Formats: sequence, structure tokens, C-alpha cells
Amino acid sequence: MSTNKKKIHYAWWLLLGLSIMVGLAKGGIMTAGGLFLTPVTQDLGIGMGSLSLYFSISSIVTMIFLPFAGKIIAKYDIRTVLVTAVILQAGSFAMFGLMNSVWGWYLFCIPMSIGSIFVTQIAGPVLINNWFKKHNGLAIGIMVASGGIFGAILQPMAGNLISSEGWRMTYFILGGIVIAIVVPIVLLIIRMSPQQKGIQPLGLEVEINKAEETSSVKVESNTNTGISATIAKKSGAFYSLLLFFFFITSVGSFGQHVAPFAMGLGYDVKFAGGAMGFWSVGVMIGALAFGILSDKIGAKNTAIFAMLLGLVPVAILLTVPDNSTMFSLAIGIYGFVVASLGTLGPLLTSAIFGNKEYGQIYASAVIGLAVAGIVALPAYGYVFQLTGSYTLVLYAIAFMLVINVVLIFMAFIGKNKLVKAGHWK
Repeated sequence: MSTNKKKIHYAWWLLLGLSIMVGLAKGGIMTAGGLFLTPVTQDLGIGMGSLSLYFSISSIVTMIFLPFAGKIIAKYDIRTVLVTAVILQAGSFAMFGLMNSVWGWYLFCIPMSIGSIFVTQIAGPVLINNWFKKHNGLAIGIMVASGGIFGAILQPMAGNLISSEGWRMTYFILGGIVIAIVVPIVLLIIRMSPQQKGIQPLGLEVEINKAEETSSVKVESNTNTGISATIAKKSGAFYSLLLFFFFITSVGSFGQHVAPFAMGLGYDVKFAGGAMGFWSVGVMIGALAFGILSDKIGAKNTAIFAMLLGLVPVAILLTVPDNSTMFSLAIGIYGFVVASLGTLGPLLTSAIFGNKEYGQIYASAVIGLAVAGIVALPAYGYVFQLTGSYTLVLYAIAFMLVINVVLIFMAFIGKNKLVKAGHWK
């Protein structure tokens, strides 16, 4: 008995594998995309708005494919799905290095986006929800923090590689690193459910042991209670959550424009890569902090705190962007706040709707994320292209942060109405 208690639960090994997968895919591919915008546009003579339009295409593909992603994960072996997804995502990213026309980005962003849905959006929250019935917030926080940890290494590295080896070779290197490391990890570590390892989810086995010690005749778990997807999708709480995803993703999308923003102020690509390193450190710390805070004070209060804190870096970037130290500090705080998307998005979903049909509800709510990419990413690029400045973008971001505070309150008011109507079962 004592030996079993001291043994590390497999859920933690699964979390390690997830963290490496998500960390490399986000830190090495997704958030690195912005570093290439200025070098590519300058080298190929493409407008910033025209190139960043591929982010919109990615978001459209994501929005269309999201409803199928949950069904695919449920139907097919998770390892087969994720290996295929990693090759699609990282392989397509590497192919950008061969392109000479903007149409190449428009084409290859399609398979890249399909792969990214599984690797960076759906698999992590679903697997953690399956494996962790205790420390759920901490687990989500650690997984999201991994994007910051790897990003803190890979972003400056990518900036230096673009400067020394060129943007084409950097695409190849980053894509190759992700495939070479992630594929073996998925095959060796990732499993869909504890039942495949013949064990209980982390936390549930403690409840069962306590029940056995007190000679309980019947052991019940309330981990799968909540609101059905059919009822949830018709509720005001759901639409408030969907809009929250839209606005926080729009806020986070500015990360792809940090590099051109910095270079537009006169900083070089190496400094931009270093600034994105601060962003990644902020994501890492924020993800852990928000995960721990949500376990302590709840997802609602933590989300409100995150949105209000986001006004601080926006104010700095509007007032003293020419100060390199303050610029880097602001980007770090910004990354800290943006971590709330990956950490608090899943936690808010379960806090509002429970775990009964979590996967279906979450996959539907994050359509707001895809729509934000369609609108925000190219909009920021065109604003810069037309005005030569990101000032209007920063004011819009401040507005969206305030709106999100209102949406959080509305979502939980909607939850209370559903509970009072007897829909929580």
C-alpha cells in the first residue's frame, strides 16, 4: 500500500508529454510566425496585410474543422491522430521556407491549421480533463506554461537564426525540430484515458480508497456532472463564453505583430526576438499563476484579475514604447495576461458548464478563437499598413479587455439561471 502511494501517478507523465508537445508546437511554430512577417515582406515585396491574411485563412480552416476534431479524437487512436497532426502542422510550417509567393502561405496554412487544432487546442484540455480529477487547474497551467518555457528559448533562437541563416532556413529548422522531438513523445507517452493503463484518474483513486476505508457500500463520483451540450449551446452563458474567447484571442493575436511593431519603432529583428522571449517568459509564469490561482480563488475571479492586469502593458506601449526596457517589460506582462486564454479558457468552460459534455461544449466555444483570428490578425496588419502605427490597435485591445470583464459576469449569471432551471445534472 505504501509503495503505491509513493509511486508517481501516470497522469503526471502524460502531462510531461503534453507539455513538451504543446510547448514546441506553440513556442516553436505558432508564436514564432510573427518573427517572419517583416523579413518575408521585405524580401519578397509583399504587403504586411496581404501576408498576415494567411492567419485569417488559418482561422477559417480552424472554425470549419473544429466541430469534426472532437469526433475524430473520440473515434480514432489518439496517438495516430496526434502524429498525423504534428506532421501536418510542423511539415507545412517548414514548407513556407520554399515559397516565393504569398499564395504559398495561403495554401500551406490549411494543413498547418488542421494539425494545429489537435496539437495545440483540443488534445491538451480533453486529455487533462480525462486524467486529472484533482489539480486540474495546476495541470492546465503547467501545460500552457510549457509554451512559454519553450518559447523563451525558441523565440530568441529564431530571431538570431533569421538574422544569421535567413528566414527560409529558419522555417526548415523549426519545423524539423518539432517533428523530430514530438512524434516519439506522442508514441511513447500519450494515452487517451487512464483505463488504457488500467488505473483511475488522478484524484479519483483517493476518493475510492477513502470510501473503502470507511466501509462505504457505494462509491459515486460527481466528476461527470454538468449541463448537456444541447442545453449549453442555447444559453446566454455559452454566448458570453464564446465572445470571451473571441476577444481574449483578439488580444492575444497581437503577439504575431509584436515583431513588426518593434521593428516599426526602429528596433532590429534580434531585439524583436528577445522581446518575444520576454513574452514567452510571461506566458510561462502567467500560465502557472493562473492555474494555481484558479484552484485557490476560482476561475471567475482569476479571469477578472487577468483582464484588468492587461490594461497595464497596453498603457506602457501607448506611452513609452521607445524605451527598450519598458517595451520588453510590457511585452512580458502582456504574455503573462495572454496565458489566461490557454489556462482559463478550459477552466471557465468546466466552471460554467461542468464536465458532463465538456469536450463538445469546449470545442464549440473555441470557435470564437477561430473567428478572432479571421478578423483580428489581418485587421492589425492592415491598420499598420495604412497608418504606419499600431496605436489604434492598442486602444482597441484596451476596449476588448474591459468588455471581457463584463462577459465573465454575464457568463456566470447565465450559469446560475441554468442551475436554477434544473439543467445541472
